[in-house]
Amino acid sequence: MSAETLTPVARRQGATMRAARSLFASRETAIVLVILVIIAVATTMNQSFLFSAQGWRDLLLTPSILMVVAIGSAVVIITRNVDLSVGSTLAITAYMSGRLFIDLPGIPIFVVVLLGILVGAGLGLINGALVAFGKVPALVVTLGTMYIYRGAVLTWAGSDRINASDMPREFLGLGTMQIASIPLLTIVAVMVLIIAGYWLSSTRSGREMYAIGSDPEAAKLYGLPTTKRVIFAFILGGALAGLAGVMYAARYGTVSASAGLGWEFQAIGAAVIGGVAIFGGSGSVWGAAFGAILLMTINRVLPIVGIPDFWQRAVVGALIIGAIVLDRYLSVRRHRKLQEARDKA
Repeated sequence: MSAETLTPVARRQGATMRAARSLFASRETAIVLVILVIIAVATTMNQSFLFSAQGWRDLLLTPSILMVVAIGSAVVIITRNVDLSVGSTLAITAYMSGRLFIDLPGIPIFVVVLLGILVGAGLGLINGALVAFGKVPALVVTLGTMYIYRGAVLTWAGSDRINASDMPREFLGLGTMQIASIPLLTIVAVMVLIIAGYWLSSTRSGREMYAIGSDPEAAKLYGLPTTKRVIFAFILGGALAGLAGVMYAARYGTVSASAGLGWEFQAIGAAVIGGVAIFGGSGSVWGAAFGAILLMTINRVLPIVGIPDFWQRAVVGALIIGAIVLDRYLSVRRHRKLQEARDKA
């Protein structure tokens, strides 16, 4: 039966079924289901994991900061680049937030938040300019800036640390505040996710990020502003890492030079697990956010089931390797199907 002979109801039913199949076949849906299973298992073993005020709060609050960093990392990876300096950027802005309250008593909180974002964006701009104009691989550039930024905060902070008593209660309250039983930091992370997701999927500049990641040379020949877009991706990633640093200071209250240590690998891991292809051109920030939730939930659940710390890290590593292998398998299968379709034509 041709499409022309189908009734409007049949066409709508067909479209609904295709949408449902696409939804259940997506990586994001699979991750959400895994998260729900993990939560169910943990709750079965420990009722307070979910069915308590503290358990519910921690379930929502714990992944929020990593979600923000992972969203920025996902945008960079989509352009076929990587930013290894986001953990160090987080450390700089987290420590800076505390120092601002100490050195400038009475400074408005929104100014601290804004400065954190701007400093993060500036550090991302340095990365983006070196990659775009210097034609140096992002892995090499950001590995260098990761150590430079970390060295800067180590020199600045030394062995000192910012304590909760050094920061105003109103600022620390942002880390514990709830709106309708949902932590404020979680709401901030979700807002960042919605905005970034809409931008990537519904705007021309966002879709150009995917085109650049899929084939940078073809995108350049087509006339896309590849240099501008790549620099912007790094700026956005740095800005979100800066915002995450301010959130970190409000959430934990104690900040030292070791803040954010290793977070760059967790953020990249969350993005890859969430379906963002490590070679660029595909994936979504939604998947990266769900990947961050999955990683942080696993970190909370494994001690409950009595698994040692080593195996907690091994499970995360296995998830990352499995995600990369799956992406490669799906890519090869899509290529084979396209080749078969061309041969038949």
